[in-house]
Amino acid sequence: MTDTSSNTSDGKPRSTFALAIWVFLLLLLTTLLIGLGTWQVERLHWKLDLIARVDARVHAPAVPVPGPAQWAGVTAENSEYKHVQASGTFLNDKETQVYASTALGPGYWVLTPLKQADGTTIIVNRGFVPTDKRNPATRAAGQIGTEMTVTGLLRINEPKGTLLRSNVPAEERWYSRDVTAIAGARGLQNVAPYFIDADDTKNPGDLPVGGLTQITFHNSHLVYAITWYGLAAMTLGLAIFLVYFERGRGKASR
Repeated sequence: MTDTSSNTSDGKPRSTFALAIWVFLLLLLTTLLIGLGTWQVERLHWKLDLIARVDARVHAPAVPVPGPAQWAGVTAENSEYKHVQASGTFLNDKETQVYASTALGPGYWVLTPLKQADGTTIIVNRGFVPTDKRNPATRAAGQIGTEMTVTGLLRINEPKGTLLRSNVPAEERWYSRDVTAIAGARGLQNVAPYFIDADDTKNPGDLPVGGLTQITFHNSHLVYAITWYGLAAMTLGLAIFLVYFERGRGKASR
């Protein structure tokens, strides 16, 4: 025999138990979707706060770079994109070129150690050079060796490489600005665990070209929140419809 208590093919309503199960599952799904939407709202507020903090750092007056006593506390959350300055002498013979794809086209970032008076060293991303200017000999005018002050944005170390390509120091193939690996490859000591993206102050010979830092934050959290809340409303509506529909069928079957 076939149990018709929950069989809807003959026009009879579902059993109370079967209906309760369906409604419970739909309400559970609704709760989950509301939770996801709320999480996205929280992420939205976090992202907006981050953007505001970074914007304030970028446009604030330049401050001295964190010293050795502060290095351990430097994080992306409290220091990334801070407007800083440092003074020292460039060690041009220890320059490193890191592959770059910029608004000016493909080429290389020129990372040069800046030796400070206290003996510490900061890696400075002096800016971009096209591929045909990768060799320092082709841009000798920009190889500044005198005491100078560099102003720019503090950036956090980029270890190992990119998602698709790893740094190969032994072959001078660099795809990320990994200051720890660069310091090791160049035999540098007392190197800060961050680097500076130099500003757009012109270098002699116009190379490297600084000031190309891209500050962008992907922010689709509002769209995601609306999507999750919309799906939650649809699921809740389906649960309500199911209850009224089954009640109507129950009355009609009497």
